[in-house]
Amino acid sequence: MIQSPCNKICTLNSNNICIGCGRSRAEIGGWSQFPDQEKAQVVKRAKARLETMGAAKAPAKARS
Repeated sequence: MIQSPCNKICTLNSNNICIGCGRSRAEIGGWSQFPDQEKAQVVKRAKARLETMGAAKAPAKARS
């Protein structure tokens, strides 16, 4: 059984991606119906999205 990546920060950004777990609106809605193989893929995609979103939010380093 694959655990949901939900961390109770349920807010969608302008691309309909949850800023808390990284899942799309469709992935959130379909989670309970997905087989474990699909859930594993969703978790992988969500993690990659969060990493990309984090990089986009990271402030630029000041030059010395």
